[in-house]
Amino acid sequence: MFLSQLKTGGVICRQGEAARLVPGYNTTYDLAKAAIAAGTTVAGLIEKQGAGEAVDLLSLAADGKLDCPVRHPDPAHMYLTGTGLTHTGSASARDSMHADTAGMSDSMKMFRMGMEGGKPKPGEIGVQPEWFYKGNGFNAVAPNDDLVSPSFALDGGEEPEMAGYYIVGEDGTAHRLGFSIANEFSDHVTEKLNYLFLAHSKLRPASFGPELRVGALPDHVEGTSRIIRAGKTVWEKPFLSGEANMSHTIANLEYHHFKYALFCQPGDLHVHMYGTATLSVADGFVTEEGDVFEIVSPQFGLPLRNRLAKAAAETVKVKML
Repeated sequence: MFLSQLKTGGVICRQGEAARLVPGYNTTYDLAKAAIAAGTTVAGLIEKQGAGEAVDLLSLAADGKLDCPVRHPDPAHMYLTGTGLTHTGSASARDSMHADTAGMSDSMKMFRMGMEGGKPKPGEIGVQPEWFYKGNGFNAVAPNDDLVSPSFALDGGEEPEMAGYYIVGEDGTAHRLGFSIANEFSDHVTEKLNYLFLAHSKLRPASFGPELRVGALPDHVEGTSRIIRAGKTVWEKPFLSGEANMSHTIANLEYHHFKYALFCQPGDLHVHMYGTATLSVADGFVTEEGDVFEIVSPQFGLPLRNRLAKAAAETVKVKML
C-alpha cells in the first residue's frame, strides 16, 4: 500500500495500479493520528473508510499537484533529521574529505563502529550513529518543486536516501507510518572544508515522496540516482539501501533518535533519513543551477524529481530590543 497527499488537501491510497482518495481525511497526518487514537493500523482504517473516488496519480504527479507524503499542520512540529555513515560503502567518499594525519578520519572511525556494533542482538543496545538536524517543516520540499540552495552555499548536491515517518502518540510512543524516497540535499563543499562544518552543510531543504510505502522497509532496496541537464542525463549511478546494505539496523537508528525526550512530544512528526553510499560529488561531478535530480526506486512508487535553484542574496537582520 502506498500513500500520497495532494497539495490542495486529500489523501490518496494506491494498491497495485488503482489509486483512490481516502474518504473522510484531508491529510495523511490526520489519517495517521486517527489510526493511533483508534488503536488500529493505517491500512485497517483505510479499509474501514471504504473505496473513494478514483484518481489519475501519474497525471497529478506530472502536474506537480502532489505534496510531501506527510506534513504537520504546524511546520515547527515537523522534525527533519538523519543519520550518516550507515551504509556499507558510505565511508569511502566521506573519508576522502576528512582524512587525518593518522590515516583514519573520524568518519572512518564512526563507520567502523557501526560495522562492529550497529546491529545488536534483540534486547541489546547498539552503538549510536552519526546524527544530524536538517530543520523543520519549513525545509520540507514537495516533489517537482525546486530545491533552493542559499546564496551563501558553496555547493548543492543530492543524497538519495530512504526516509521514515513517525508520529508521536499521546503517551510518547513513536508510531512509524512507513518509508519513502528522500533527497537529503546538502552542501558537500562546505562540509569538506572542515568536518565541524557538517552541521552547517546539512541546514538545507530536503524533498520527499511522492509516495509513502506503508509498512516495514524492505531488507534490500535498489534504486537509481541521476542528474539531468538540459534534458540529458549527465550523471547516473545505482544506489542500495535496506538493512542488508546497512551497518545499522533500523531499530538501532530509531532507538538512538527517540531515546531523547525532546523527540517524544505528543503530536510531533519526525521524518528521519537513514543515509546513503551514493553521491555525485564523490565522482567529482559539479551541479549547476537548473539541473534536475531524479531519484527512483520501483519498490517505492513514483520517481522523486526536483530542480536545483539558487536563492538571491539576502541581508541578515538582527535588532536589539
